[in-house]
Amino acid sequence: MKLHVLMDEVCACRACHRLVAWRERVGVEKRKSYRDQEYWARPVPAFGDPHARLLVLGLAPAAHGANRTGRMFTGDRSGDFLYAAMHRAGFATQPTSTARGDGLELRDAWVTAAVKCAPPDNKPLPPERDACSAFVLRELRLLPNLRVILCLGGFAYDAALRLLRDAGAAVPQPAPRFGHGVRVAVPGAPSLLCSYHPSQQNTFTGRLTPAMLDDVFAAAREMIAD
Repeated sequence: MKLHVLMDEVCACRACHRLVAWRERVGVEKRKSYRDQEYWARPVPAFGDPHARLLVLGLAPAAHGANRTGRMFTGDRSGDFLYAAMHRAGFATQPTSTARGDGLELRDAWVTAAVKCAPPDNKPLPPERDACSAFVLRELRLLPNLRVILCLGGFAYDAALRLLRDAGAAVPQPAPRFGHGVRVAVPGAPSLLCSYHPSQQNTFTGRLTPAMLDDVFAAAREMIAD
């Protein structure tokens, strides 16, 4: 119930004027292939199992993906790549995520983003990241079984480090540099695990392959078990 209330607060947020203007502009102008669809065009709530031991942390909603569908990593190629891997690893009930209400459920996993609104050029500003950090910090506190935070990309990794420090966790100083497969143990808090972001820029070029993402989710399973 508390998570539900928090997600309602997320969806109603209008704190960042630049992000509000952009997400709503995209929802009006639309991409031609989606011109007959009604865009969500609001902050995108997190999604998943409230008993999750794994949290998947992304950057922000995609303008014509989650900003259109209203669900994290849903309706774009990044989500196709991510949820297919989560299904193979047993964290998702199906390999596709096309729309809210499509039947997808997550098992032992929670998917969220460091910034809740789609940003121009997919680049949130530091004040926008900081404005959303309170939401994500509350998510962490309302997910008592969390063991691992999987950070998709360097932005998410930096955000996770900030969140854990804000929560009073003993984050290593200096923290390891971001890299695919990097693991960071944090005493008394969820451990961090890093992956390249499943953006088309990474997946189309082979920087991130299905096998590489499978290895990351296998590592997440191992860390949860430990």
